[in-house]
Amino acid sequence: MTDGPADPQNATLLYRVVRTSRLYEQIVHQVEDSILKGQLKPGDQLPAERELALRFGVSRTAVREAVKALREKGLVEAYSGRGTFVTDGTSQAARQSLDLMIRINPQEGSANLIGLRLVLEPEIAGLAASRIEEQLLSTMREAVAVMDRSLQDRESYIEADLDFHLALAEAVGNPLILSLLDSIVGLLREQRSRIFNVRGGPQRGQYHHKRILAAIERRDAEAAREAMRAHLKQVLEDSSAVGNK
Repeated sequence: MTDGPADPQNATLLYRVVRTSRLYEQIVHQVEDSILKGQLKPGDQLPAERELALRFGVSRTAVREAVKALREKGLVEAYSGRGTFVTDGTSQAARQSLDLMIRINPQEGSANLIGLRLVLEPEIAGLAASRIEEQLLSTMREAVAVMDRSLQDRESYIEADLDFHLALAEAVGNPLILSLLDSIVGLLREQRSRIFNVRGGPQRGQYHHKRILAAIERRDAEAAREAMRAHLKQVLEDSSAVGNK
């Protein structure tokens, strides 16, 4: 560990302008390389999104995708209002272990993943109802709006869906909960991809997302828990429909 977060302004020499058709992958590679070489250490803060875009010579969208990929690798954590920080890698170890458990028996693993979510996410929703700040509420509203526009666009719908659920976890204010949910993001993305084409699945998902959002906006913890339980039961039914084909 370092004595404190590194000054983002001192990181200028770590980055080179990238030139590739997969810009975000090159950003991920450079940041990952800086971590492996010890130039960035656990607790160090990455520069802001706008600053990274300028240093790499890319759009903020490419930077946003890179940060998502780094989070999924367990290399960074992003905290609303604080910034993005290098982690100690423990969430990556958890992610690899969970990935292996799911892939050994995909059908049973999918049911177990939903079982885990049924234990975690209703309480996350209930806690978020009493703790969420306006910035994260805006993130949830925007995610719902994107999903409404993306009922025929698998990738955009799934990414907005993940943003919705991660905003709830972030609202709780417990980094262990956020890290645990982050550790299964890759699995959640795969699960959503498998069930996206279940007839009426995205529309049913939106019905439940809007119920959850409405409960959170009312600061109604019990309604938020119940809406999340109903949503996850719908996910389980859609997953079963895929498994029976």
